[in-house]
Formats: sequence, C-alpha cells, structure tokens
Amino acid sequence: MLGKQLIQNNLFEIGVPKLKKLIRYIQSKQESYQEQDKQKRLQRYETDHFLEPFAGLTPEYMEMIIQFGFVTLFVASFPLAPLFALLNNIIEIRLDAKKFVTELRRPVAARAKDIGIWYNILRGVAKVAVIINAFVISFTSDFIPRMVYLYMYSPDGTMHGFVNHTLSYFNVSHFQEGKEPMDPMRLGYPVDICRYKDYREPPWSSTPYDVNKEFWAVLAVRLAFVIVFQNVVLIMNDIVDWLIPDIPKDISLQIHKEKILLVELFMREEQVKKFTQEERLRQLHKRGNQQSV
Repeated sequence: MLGKQLIQNNLFEIGVPKLKKLIRYIQSKQESYQEQDKQKRLQRYETDHFLEPFAGLTPEYMEMIIQFGFVTLFVASFPLAPLFALLNNIIEIRLDAKKFVTELRRPVAARAKDIGIWYNILRGVAKVAVIINAFVISFTSDFIPRMVYLYMYSPDGTMHGFVNHTLSYFNVSHFQEGKEPMDPMRLGYPVDICRYKDYREPPWSSTPYDVNKEFWAVLAVRLAFVIVFQNVVLIMNDIVDWLIPDIPKDISLQIHKEKILLVELFMREEQVKKFTQEERLRQLHKRGNQQSV
C-alpha cells in the first residue's frame, strides 16, 4: 500500500502535470517571436491560466478513502499498516502542496458545511472494519481456541496439553485408494494412527471423523466474541463522539452568534420595508386629501 501510494499515485499526481507543462513549453517555443513577447507581458493571473485546470477534490477524497479502507479493514492482519499510511501522508502532503501551488490553477473557493457524502462513506467503512477485524481475530488466530481450552478443558488451569487437544486422530488404513502413503515404512516403523489439526471424532467412535462437541463450543465462542467485540467498539465510539464534539465549543458559539446576527439583519430589513410601505401609503393618502381640497 505504501509503495503503491508513494510511488504510483504521487508519480501520476506530480509527473503528469509536469509532463503536460513541458509539452506546452515546447509548443510555445515554436511560436512566433511576437507571441512570445506577448506571453512575457502577461500578468501572473494570466500565466496561471495556462496551468492544468483544477479537476476537483474527488480524486483526493477517493485516495484517502481507499487508504482508510486498507488501514482499517486489514489492520488485524497487518498491524504496521497505520504506520506506513502515516509515512505516506507525511510525504504526500508536501507533494500535494507543491502540486496545488505550481502545477494547477487556483481553485475557486466554495463554502461547505462539511465533507458531504464522504463522511457517511468513512462511517460505513469504519463499521464494516469493526466486523471484519472481529472475524479475522476470531477465526484466523488461536486466541479463541486457547481461551476455550484454558477455561473449559484444561485439567490444571494452564495451557499444558493445548496442542494435543486441537489434534484429531486418523487411521491410515482409511485412506482412499490411490491416496495412501507411497512408502509406509519411511519412518522405519509402520504407522497406524496419525494426527491432524481439527476438532473431529476419532476413528474408533460411533461417528468417526464427524465434528465433535469441542468444535461447536469453539465456534459458539468465536461468534459470541464477534458480537461482543462489535458492540464494545461501537459503544466506545459513541462515548468518544459524546466526549469530543464534531464542532469545537468556541466555533459553535461563533456559528450561533452568526445566526443571531442574520436573524437581526432580516428583521431590520423587514422593518425598513414595512416603514417604507407605511410612509408611501401615508404620502399617497396625504396627496389624495390635498387633491380633494
């Protein structure tokens, strides 16, 4: 992820505008001397017009959404992903600054309340990431089987015997024809029973090789862990949202004052309009009385 964003994305973001700028410079060299002299007399805002047009913030937002998805969805599998994302952003913030200042036209400023639909996308990715990480921790690691063995099956309350508990028995005589070992005496002695990692009944039971009760116990605990993990993270998220508001208190006060000033301004305008209408009606009434006299 770091290599792709740092090399590929930044190469396209910086290299492509520079290449287009070089092509325009070569083309301008082929123009007449009068045209070149005219270009020299252009003002700064006129020369900026020949830069690449600003295509909007959608590519920038999309890049951040993809990075956020990589970091949050697979952080349990690759814990160093946030560190690499931080290193990428430290470098990219300076490259983007150079791109916006020297390679692109100045964008037209527009007032916005927030980042729009991108906020909902980030919240959706974050909620999906909680579920995915819960399943990754629960089903791809030995954390749950170890806890189940420690608190349900361990005879002395330790992890001694955990590996033996996770191994099932298989009778080598039950191999299908053509899939049995090529050399049964490879170890120097005949092997009748082998072990493999799974929770299944032994070959001498009434239901050989079916999943045993330990399998269902581990599966139930894994699903319970997913539910508990998801709810704990969401509750912590709500607590953090409550403790840290989206808008700082001083800014919210300024917004409130701005709304009050706008209301007062509208009321003054309405009063001025009402006074103007009353004054006009009074003058018309006075003029009508004078004409009648």
